[in-house]
Amino acid sequence: MNKFLSFSFLLIISLFVANKSYAQDTTAKAIADTLAKIDTTSISIENSTKIINEPTSVDTITLIAVGDIMLGSVVPNMSYCPPNNDASHLLEEVSPYFKNADVVFCNVEGTFSDTKLGAKNCNDPKTCFTFGMPRKYAKCFKDAGFNVVSVANNHSGDFGEYGKKNAKHLLDSLEINWAGFTEKPTAEFEVNGIKYGFCAFAPNQGTVQITDHAHACELVKKLKETCDIVIVSFHGGAEGRDHQHVTRQYETFLGQNRGNVYKFAHTVIDAGADIVLGHGPHVTRAVEIYKNKFIAYSMGNFATYSNINITGVNGLAPIFRVKMDSKTGNFISAQIIPTYQIKPPNKGPHIDSQKRVIKVIQDLTKTDIYDNIPNISDEGIITQ
Repeated sequence: MNKFLSFSFLLIISLFVANKSYAQDTTAKAIADTLAKIDTTSISIENSTKIINEPTSVDTITLIAVGDIMLGSVVPNMSYCPPNNDASHLLEEVSPYFKNADVVFCNVEGTFSDTKLGAKNCNDPKTCFTFGMPRKYAKCFKDAGFNVVSVANNHSGDFGEYGKKNAKHLLDSLEINWAGFTEKPTAEFEVNGIKYGFCAFAPNQGTVQITDHAHACELVKKLKETCDIVIVSFHGGAEGRDHQHVTRQYETFLGQNRGNVYKFAHTVIDAGADIVLGHGPHVTRAVEIYKNKFIAYSMGNFATYSNINITGVNGLAPIFRVKMDSKTGNFISAQIIPTYQIKPPNKGPHIDSQKRVIKVIQDLTKTDIYDNIPNISDEGIITQ
């Protein structure tokens, strides 16, 4: 009898592991099959996505979040910037979806520079890229409606101290709140009577480290003492279409420890964070509701003009429109507004009438989040 029970137990475990592996393989294949059926060169740019207006009150806030934005780079040369060095049109189609929000967030992928001064040297152009947007492009962020951004990522130091100084000056002059450098790990600001605390993390030199969970908790707890809502951003996880899954392990990419994003997100929420916004893998990942707090594990390439792969799933990205309780920071509901980019020419993100990224997030969430699984409708409405 004991031998039979032991055999049965081992068989159940084996089937569970095999089934989990099969589920991930099936998810990847489903996403690939969906994308393969779509001719992205002939997609209509007609706007068919409507903002779902949930009932609001004085106790509700709206937070908009998108992933990486890099509007062009002076390296290798100006041909990697939009024609006539004009990026003002790149966010025109999507910026209306940022209106009527209290907080509008993105990751500034790179820095700002009008010259190659201080630019890092890349020996392997296949794995090394340098991102420096012309200084005047900073105003595009302001004009689109962003009021808080992360500068903690693997390209914020591409132009050394010169580029970092530019970023600090430009963002401050535009009154865009920012954080993520070791010398400025947090930011505090007020919107409509609600005080927000913000901190940003990455695995790169000069940024607040995603791998130092104890320090992350200290920063979050300190912000929570004086702020109503604490927002945490991280740039972490391996990159590319082969890394869409939340592994719950430390991820390594190009020899660098990119953090355990699952453990990090849970740890900072345990410390008092109210929402966690991830970016870095250049693809969209799953979402989770943990202890009534919203987590986006990666928001993908939102507006990446050049030198970033936007083919297939790499070109799909969400706009997250999140409703939160202003008193508790708890998640109420969210909407995924689907976007896509295509090359050539890259004219910025477009609203996707085919809603492909919603399906991607649905599938990845079902596969990677074993509990705390949110409901995601085919229209992109997220509820607990």
